[in-house]
Amino acid sequence: MESFTQVILFTDQDGRARFREQSLPLDQGSPQSMLSALMASGGMQLRRSPVGFRSSFHCTGTPQWVFILRGRMEIGLQDGSSRVFSPGQHFYSADVLPAGARFDDKVHGHWSRQVGEEPLETLFVRG
Repeated sequence: MESFTQVILFTDQDGRARFREQSLPLDQGSPQSMLSALMASGGMQLRRSPVGFRSSFHCTGTPQWVFILRGRMEIGLQDGSSRVFSPGQHFYSADVLPAGARFDDKVHGHWSRQVGEEPLETLFVRG
């Protein structure tokens, strides 16, 4: 069976953000156009970040798909690792603050930044 690899940014049991991947089955449609099951969404939003943009550590407020439309986006984690996403790539941002926790910028969340010489354009689709 065909599948789509979903990259997920999530909050692990220790409260730290991490990446993992999971397969979403493409078990609908036809052999020429394989589809996943229909997923509900809570709206979408476009964002443009200028050259030089960089955020501080933060958690995702509402889980959402992030699709890179133009430019490149780097996501950095508390452990010092990072991943760069280019146009056509995506991740599902679900690193929400653990229930009852108070945000600690030394433990929780991720940072993001624009990489390269062109502005970053992203599409956010809430889950």
